[in-house]
Amino acid sequence: MQRIPAVLFLLSLGCAWAQTRAEPGANLPALKIGPNDLIAVSVYDSPELTRTVRVGSDGWIRLPMLKQRIKAERLLPLELESAIADALREEALLVDPVVTVTIAEYNSRPINVAGAVKSPLTFQAAGPVTLLEALTRAGGLSPEAGSEILVSRVQPVDDGAPTALVQRIPVKALIDAADPDMNLKLTGGEEIRVPQAGKVYIVGTVKRPGAFPVQSSAETTVLQMLALAEGLAPYASSRAFIYRREEASGSKHEIPIELNKILARKAPDVPLQSEDILYIPDNSGRRLTMNAIDRIAGFGASTASGVLVWRR
Repeated sequence: MQRIPAVLFLLSLGCAWAQTRAEPGANLPALKIGPNDLIAVSVYDSPELTRTVRVGSDGWIRLPMLKQRIKAERLLPLELESAIADALREEALLVDPVVTVTIAEYNSRPINVAGAVKSPLTFQAAGPVTLLEALTRAGGLSPEAGSEILVSRVQPVDDGAPTALVQRIPVKALIDAADPDMNLKLTGGEEIRVPQAGKVYIVGTVKRPGAFPVQSSAETTVLQMLALAEGLAPYASSRAFIYRREEASGSKHEIPIELNKILARKAPDVPLQSEDILYIPDNSGRRLTMNAIDRIAGFGASTASGVLVWRR
């Protein structure tokens, strides 16, 4: 009856020992080594060879007493252990060296999160990271974020210079629909950029002129912009104008609209595009010139809040 607890005790010791052997403790995950990574090299019974080494920008390391440099880039720690042991044997420093390599610090796997996020940052991927985790580290999307996220990563090429691959991730599919295919796996070296939403500028005889973010041209109309601008101010003209720049040619167009008919539901609402300027003059008929329009749009884009102050 007393042997059963002893057996259980021995089994528990064996499990604890196996768990201790399996867990790397404070060591980082064993990923491929890159330039500027900090590695810890331990050679059994050779304290003069045991030290931490920073991988050079060219991907090579140098150890004391070794004449040759050792290529560390793109090797796993286990592979680098074999390379160091081979070098020690070749130079007749040790007969049968036992080498252990662990990762002390990764510096070759940066993930950069920039654009319309609350706290842009760069961090090292010490293991697989998802796109949502990276955005969470950046504090999430800011209110000015657009409808998509751009993820750039370098695609290695055997022959020739590496090329950059850009993936466009819709925000609705990633966050609202929780599509797992949109939650990309990141391994380091990626750049995540969240462009700001486009803006529509409304100036003139309205209660709150300003620059208002829009997510898509199909969802933005003149009436919606008037609602954001808190409606017309007294003495507003019955006719308004849309100033639009063509991206391909850079030319500018003036589009007159019958505002009173739209408000009376006698004419369809007019859709607006990103970077359009909706100008509503007063009933005296004064209108802005193109130069004034350009100055207004430039000022609105350069202010942090995007709020325009309009004085007649």
